[in-house]
Amino acid sequence: MTERVIKEANDVKLIVFACEAGMGSSLMGANQLKKMVKKAKLDIKVVHAPVQQMPANVDVVVTHKSLAAQAKTKAPNAAVVPFMMFFGDPAVKGVVEKLKNGEAIESEV
Repeated sequence: MTERVIKEANDVKLIVFACEAGMGSSLMGANQLKKMVKKAKLDIKVVHAPVQQMPANVDVVVTHKSLAAQAKTKAPNAAVVPFMMFFGDPAVKGVVEKLKNGEAIESEV
């Protein structure tokens, strides 16, 4: 069993919107997340990256459910939040809401 990772809101500096390889829907999803973070006035960097090329200093990984286990392996110290839909998924909105409210993000993988 993998260890649960919890990231306190104040400790989150980098969110990676991770994809498999392409730039299509996931790039648009990453841009949507960037806008939500900016609108919430959070001082958090959001980047888009393939799951195999995520930066080592990632705090939270937002990725499609099918890539969540791979993301956890690649970034074991990050909180991994899986989603189902590239646009308007409640899990993605939930990350921003929790951070805005000063709540911790808990890995769901």
